[in-house]
Amino acid sequence: MTGTERQDLGLFTDLYQLTMLDAYLQEGMQDDAVFTLFVRRLPNERKFLLAAGLDPLLETIENLSFSDDDLRYLKEQNFSQQLIDYLRDFEFTGQVRALPEGTVFFENEPIVEIKAPLPQAQLIETLVMNQIHLQTLLASKGARVAHAAEKRPVLDFGARRVHGIDAGKKGSRALYLSGIAATSNMLAARTYGLPVAGTMAHSYIQAHDSEYQALKNFTQVFPETVLLVDTIDTLKGVEKVIQLANELGDDFKVKGIRLDSGDLGDLAVKARKLLDEHNLHHLEIIASGGLDEHKIAQLIADRAPIDGFGVGTGMGVSDDAAALDMAYKLVEYAGKGRLKLSSGKPVLPGEKQVFRESGDNFRRDTIARAEEQLPGEPLLKKVMQSGKRLPSHQRDIEEIRQYAQQQLNKLPEYVSSISSKEKSYPIEISDKLASYQKEITEHLKQEG
Repeated sequence: MTGTERQDLGLFTDLYQLTMLDAYLQEGMQDDAVFTLFVRRLPNERKFLLAAGLDPLLETIENLSFSDDDLRYLKEQNFSQQLIDYLRDFEFTGQVRALPEGTVFFENEPIVEIKAPLPQAQLIETLVMNQIHLQTLLASKGARVAHAAEKRPVLDFGARRVHGIDAGKKGSRALYLSGIAATSNMLAARTYGLPVAGTMAHSYIQAHDSEYQALKNFTQVFPETVLLVDTIDTLKGVEKVIQLANELGDDFKVKGIRLDSGDLGDLAVKARKLLDEHNLHHLEIIASGGLDEHKIAQLIADRAPIDGFGVGTGMGVSDDAAALDMAYKLVEYAGKGRLKLSSGKPVLPGEKQVFRESGDNFRRDTIARAEEQLPGEPLLKKVMQSGKRLPSHQRDIEEIRQYAQQQLNKLPEYVSSISSKEKSYPIEISDKLASYQKEITEHLKQEG
């Protein structure tokens, strides 16, 4: 894997991480700490989330360092020489346990648990949240869109409107592992080995004096293409494709047409009728233009003869749920469980494990202490030890995608459905973890 993961990202952190580091070092606080990354509450439109972003994150952590320019800048900001010396030779030496990418999870379940000397684990908070948040958010949206399409291919057209280059690149990766068929983003495709797909834009048609000549010229350069037909009048555009097929005969290799505006369902019906009347049954109809999972589901429910979908903004920025209530909290330091008692923001202390009971479908999850042995599959796996990724948990994107589909296929229908929440997936807290939480809570209240 190459790309942003190998950039100089030491200073991609919040100021207060560095001020706390400086204080920790001067206080001699370098015992092991455990931080848990989790989502407190699911967005209103979500009944599950799909973990993504772990592999790029681990590569970044493994290579994290500070340049001489970084250190000079920190000196100018009046940080102590002790901190600057510490960062000069910085190397992450901790352990990471995490849900493998492509794992379905729910609220309050640990996604990643970092165990490392306190300054190290504190420093990477911003990076961990930034990388896992974005990619999990988009993978979860992509899974919904792919589910709505009912095995019809969905193409990622979102690069132009996502929130920045890194978001565009890693977002395309997250969408692909969630079940999206291909991306138009060339950088993401090259970086992560994703299938690339695309058609043509209205500007190409507009640049020519004749729509017909534009379509013909494009097929001479790219014979097996998909032609955009709605620049002037959609159905007249379809008729021009038919005219082109008649003119080229056996040399006509076009794969399909794309509808990008208007009543997509009605236009698809009329376009399909025109194509079939001229024995162009093999031409597929691709629809795009402001689509999301709900609009796709409605088109399919209406039996629109659409063979695939291009989805951009709605999926690329997860417009119905643009952020997750994600937190990275200290849950253990120097072997003692830690808690934050703020109202409405409960935290489960210590190292944890999630046990998932399954039959044909997932049945129930139990969040437990890490050392417990309970019924079900333990979901968190050790993926990094002593600051190095474990080869046994390094997978290519196709393996992650396949695993994600296996996970999604085991969701009960009431969870996988894109309709509003009917009921929540059952999640329990083990007796031992609940007792441990209560013990620490009572101790903190006595101290307060």
